[in-house]
Amino acid sequence: MFKLDKKVAVITGGGSGIGRAVSLLFGQQGASVCILDMDEKGGASVVNEILAQNGQAFFYSCNIAKHEQVQQVIDKIVSEHETINILVNNAGIAHIGTAENTKEEDFDRLLSVNVKGIYNCLHATLPFMKLKGGVILNLASVASSVGLSERFAYSATKSAVIGMTLSVAKDFLSYNIRCNSVSPGRVHTPFVDGYLQKTYPGKEQEMFEKLSKTQPIGRMAKPEEVAGLILYLCSDEASFITGCDYPIDGGFLKLNT
Repeated sequence: MFKLDKKVAVITGGGSGIGRAVSLLFGQQGASVCILDMDEKGGASVVNEILAQNGQAFFYSCNIAKHEQVQQVIDKIVSEHETINILVNNAGIAHIGTAENTKEEDFDRLLSVNVKGIYNCLHATLPFMKLKGGVILNLASVASSVGLSERFAYSATKSAVIGMTLSVAKDFLSYNIRCNSVSPGRVHTPFVDGYLQKTYPGKEQEMFEKLSKTQPIGRMAKPEEVAGLILYLCSDEASFITGCDYPIDGGFLKLNT
């Protein structure tokens, strides 16, 4: 079950965090993994990990906020691999701030990556997917469903991801294209460690434990756990699922009181 043999999968932000975990898992399950990332070192490292496990993987340097660049990279992938079966829109950036203190340039930066970046990838990929069908998986967040302190711009962009997911699922149903999203709670990634080091120097472990306990389950998710859900939704076993968002949050949305 959940095999991806002969599937070509494009994963944005595949060089670290959740994207890395998805790339490694897809490679283990037989997909030809095409990693799009600005971090050439990180992307190349993940490719080498997949190759070392006898998988197939390829790296493409790409800033998803750049429309023409995305189009060129997607065209190159199709020319080299003939098709794209799976698109995982994972790449994204975070921001701390309220509507009052969020600077315009920061708001624009989040929109350019978290919203326009997904649009760019969808716009470039959908014409090829329409030929044979496919699966699209977008990374949203629990921030799209509940009010979180000082996450104004981030919450806005992740709410947009949910809207884009539903729209694509509706518009391309007749082309055998499924589109879903997942909404993680807090996930222990290098971003979290960097944030704690920058914001709470000397108190990293204390704050890590505090943030972990905001999930009723008592800890943060592992990237591999999120990747497992994404694998299922992108596999043929999930062929009856489209237009859905799946929280993976340790009970954060439903069990917090």
